[in-house]
Amino acid sequence: MTFWRHTWTVLTKDLRAELRTKEAVNASFSFAITILLLISFAFDPTEEMTREFSGGLLWIVFAFAAVLILNRSYARELPNDCLDALIASPAPASAIFLGKALSNLFLLLAVEAVCFPVFGIFYNVRWIGQFWPLLLVVVLGTWGLTVVGTMFSALTVNIRLREVMLPLLLYTTMIPGLLASMQLTVHLLAGEPLSTAFVWLRFLIGFDVIFTALALTFVDTVLVG
Repeated sequence: MTFWRHTWTVLTKDLRAELRTKEAVNASFSFAITILLLISFAFDPTEEMTREFSGGLLWIVFAFAAVLILNRSYARELPNDCLDALIASPAPASAIFLGKALSNLFLLLAVEAVCFPVFGIFYNVRWIGQFWPLLLVVVLGTWGLTVVGTMFSALTVNIRLREVMLPLLLYTTMIPGLLASMQLTVHLLAGEPLSTAFVWLRFLIGFDVIFTALALTFVDTVLVG
């Protein structure tokens, strides 16, 4: 119970800090909408081919927008040595990590929730009929993105060029997870049932479980050394 209390404390602290300023959320949302709008100019939304790869495009936009949120995860703790105080607190490193990862998950899901209606309009894609399967895929894919990104955010927080290193490490590691999320989204947007891509669903779940376990195991080494 103490572990989950520490996790909840970090989660609510980060959400309040972000909602107070809205710096990362506003930047991520504006970036995602702008990219969706700009790329839509290059394609004819009535073409069947556009709808076939629009799911992959959607996850590319999510991955780029996520960096703006993930980069602030530990960076906001740097002023006044707040990160050192957080590490020195009674909260275990795994609880700190999990609280921050869940906070990033909620923020990114909020951005994605606003992007989906815009995506449907710009690319002429009907996704409402597959709402619940899409929700499952989005949550699983976003969790993989946030758990890996939150770990690398902790790893690069004290690096001068963390804005460059974080996406470099994140995108390289997330290739399997993004590939599975893209394949599942493409199948669902094409109107196919989730069972037709069940192999990719199991792959995505396995990816999330493995990297969550690795992150919780090694986060103490990353934060404390």
